[in-house]
Parts: sequence; C-alpha cells; structure tokens
Amino acid sequence: MNRCWHIWFGLVASLAFMTVAPASAQQQKPNILFILADNIGYGDIGAYGGGELRGAPTPRIDQLAAEGLRLTQFLVEPACTPSRAALMTGRYSIRSGLSLVAVEGTAISLPATEITMAEMLREAGYATAIFGKWHLGGQSYSQPQNKGFDEFYGIPPAVTWDAFLMVQQARQTKTLDIPLDRVPQIVEAKRGEPLKTVKPYTAEVRREIDWELVDRGVDFMRRQKAVGKPFFLYLPISRTHFPNLPSTRFEGRSRIGQFGDSLMEGDAIVGRMLDALDELSLVRDTIVVFASDNGPDGPGAHTFGGDMPDMGSSGPYRGALGDVSEGAIRTAAIIRWPERIKPRSSYAMFSIMDFFPTFARLAGGKVPDDRPIDGVDQSELLLGSSDSGRREHLLTFVGPSLVAARWKQFRAYFADVAPGRSGSGGATILGGVGASAAPMNGYPKVFNIEADPHEEHNIGEMYEWVIGPVLRAVEQYKTSLVRAPNPPAANMTRF
Repeated sequence: MNRCWHIWFGLVASLAFMTVAPASAQQQKPNILFILADNIGYGDIGAYGGGELRGAPTPRIDQLAAEGLRLTQFLVEPACTPSRAALMTGRYSIRSGLSLVAVEGTAISLPATEITMAEMLREAGYATAIFGKWHLGGQSYSQPQNKGFDEFYGIPPAVTWDAFLMVQQARQTKTLDIPLDRVPQIVEAKRGEPLKTVKPYTAEVRREIDWELVDRGVDFMRRQKAVGKPFFLYLPISRTHFPNLPSTRFEGRSRIGQFGDSLMEGDAIVGRMLDALDELSLVRDTIVVFASDNGPDGPGAHTFGGDMPDMGSSGPYRGALGDVSEGAIRTAAIIRWPERIKPRSSYAMFSIMDFFPTFARLAGGKVPDDRPIDGVDQSELLLGSSDSGRREHLLTFVGPSLVAARWKQFRAYFADVAPGRSGSGGATILGGVGASAAPMNGYPKVFNIEADPHEEHNIGEMYEWVIGPVLRAVEQYKTSLVRAPNPPAANMTRF
C-alpha cells in the first residue's frame, strides 16, 4: 500500500512540475543566433591577429572566441550576395544564379524554388527573424518574409549598406532630383506580407542602424523565450561595410579612423547581443555564430573627409573583397554553444555552406533531397568527435565561370584575370572575370597556401599530381549538373 502511494504521489508531483515548468525548460532544440558581419578580413579581429594590433581592440569578439570554436579555415564566396546565397541555401551561389553581387533594378534575385535555412528551421518548429541586410534580390518571391522568415526589418532586400549615397551622388552629377520619399527606404514585413516603408535610409540612419537591429533582435529573443519557442535570429549587421560611418559615440574611438571606429562598434554590437542572452538566461540554450561574409575592402577603398583608408586587413593572405584569392574567401568565424562545443581553435576546412546541413542535424531539420547540396554536415567537428571535419575541397565561381578551387592546402586557378582591388594580381569579381580571362595553355596555376599565403609561386609544374584531386572535385560538380542544371548565371555584361 505504501509503495503504491509513493508511486502515485511521484506521478502527481511530476505532472504538477510539468504544468508549472518555465517555458525554457520545455524547449529542447537549441536557439540559433547568427551574427553576420560585413567585409571583415581575416586580420581584423583580435583573436585572428588584429584588434589591438590594428589600432581597434575587439574584446567582446575575442572573449567569444575564447569560449567557443574558432575556425581558422572558414571559407566563403568572394562577395556579399554570393556568400549570403551560399549560407541561406547550403549550395554554391551559381546554383541560384547569384554568383555576382545583386544590383537593384536587375533580374539577379533568389529563385522562388530555392529552400532557405529559415524555411528549413521554421519547418522544424523555429521562430525566425532577420534584422539587417538580405541582399538576395528584390523580387517579391525572393524577399525574406517570403523565404521562411516570420519577421524582417532592414534595408531594401536588393541593396547594400551604401545605398543611401544614391541621393548625394545623383545630386553631385545632376542626373536625378530624388525626393526623400523616393530614396532607398528602411522597410519591414511580417511573414507573407508586402514590404512596408518605415523611413528614408539616410546617412544619419546609416550611423545608427545597427543599434536598431540590436534592439529588435533582443526583443525578438525575449518574446520567443516567453512562449518557449526555439528561435533562429539572423542578424546581418552593417559593420564593417563601406562607408563606415560610426555612430557619434564610437566616432574617434580607434586609432585608425572610421574603419577602426566601425570595427570597435561591431564588437560592441556583438557584446550587447551576448549580454542579452545572459540577461535572458539563454546562454546555455543558444548556439551563437559570429562570422564575416567575405574578406575586407582592400587598397583603393574610399575615404571620407581625409580620413584613413576605409579598408580592413586580410592578414597574411593575398586579396580582398571581390578577388578570388585566399584573402577574399578566408575570414573569421566563431561558434559557441556552452557545454556542447568545446572551446578551441580548429584548422578544419569549413565552408559557409556547411551551416545549413549542420544546423539541420542539430535542430532536427530536413535537408532537401531533390537538389544538390554542396554544404556538408559538420556537427561532429562542432561537438568534438572529429578534429578534421568533412570537407577537403571548395570551388569558387564568378558569374558564369568556375575560376578557382581549393583542395586541402592547395589553391588552383583556371583563369588569369586582371589584378583585383588588392593590387597584387589574381582573379577579381569586381573587374569581371568574363571580360578579362586569358588562356593558360590548358594548365591551372597551383599555389600552396600554407607555404605561400601570398600566392606568389606557381608550383603547378612541380606539384602536377595536385591537379588530379582538384579536377576530381570539378568533375563531381559537373556530374551534379546533369541531374540539376544551373539557372542562367548572373550577368550584367553579355547580352
């Protein structure tokens, strides 16, 4: 009788606890906070050799790196739109027709048939939001509120952070007289709704926009905690995209002008989001990613009012934003998940495309099986059961062309192109690969990135055996096109 009474009491107590348990205790799936910086180079952040040495300390990001997994071979695509397309779809950007930077007024836009990370996570039970820059095209079917996000607030989905300059430039050239209600607007939308204009996107708004994104992000996380729903918060901030107009409280904070001020402001933005997780008691339940979309603006970057050049650092590597050399496509990425991801540094090769299948595994989502997925599940690397990861090659495209490939520590180029903005030669997305490609007598150029990070010594003749594994990766990609051909490649020069 006593035993039955104890069992009955235990069941009642358990049911009572389940009834009053806080929402956070009911949640099983990890939250995901993905902070995507803009044009931060490998050598900008303190944890990667920059920070204080660059005249712009980054203590909060450095602390995040000490608490999480710091990737030293994080590889992206050469510019904003291609990298963001790869992140959202888990596929090479050329498969979406987005292998060039999207420009407002062109047809470059994310196809309606693409399945985004937000759609995958929403299907898995997540609340989803994006506050910031989308840059995957302005067609209605491409807009974030129609591609899996419950909430969107930011700049127009077809433009980037310098769009406010349109007014100044049009007036300087006396080509357009643009009334304030016709300039690029800050916009917002809930899932399935049309975009609503909020206010003109002016230089003053540019200075403060990131703090608006932060406030909305914190509010979104607070609301999801209250209802006990896991969330995916995608926060593509403006720092450190040209023009780096810092807010008044960060103006003059660094020793290297407006770029350094902006870098330090970006660090503070990351810190505010981390503090919010702490205040909401969500630290243990949340995967935090801090990453950059591509390498930095290089030499030749613009300046305002005689300031220092508005440019970042690619560290030991050659190239900058728009190039396809290592400095353009290798940048910073840090992943923190307390008690699940062991704090450490990893040299494993990790592509921005790998987040899609990795999050699918960790969140219980479904990876599409009706199309090629170029990302690989790196959950074993994150959780510590693998040190090497599951990737050893990566292809790089510009417009319609496959221009380079990585295999282990070797980089192979399939075309000679005009010098990029890095000023040191190499392929460049901004100069137009299709216009400047030259024959290479049928042999790729090969560089050992570890021995020769500036890619100055072509070892293709000496290491000809490397060409075989590189071309096998190319053939695997070509084979995938038989079953799933690409749409027309992004194009603004061939008609």
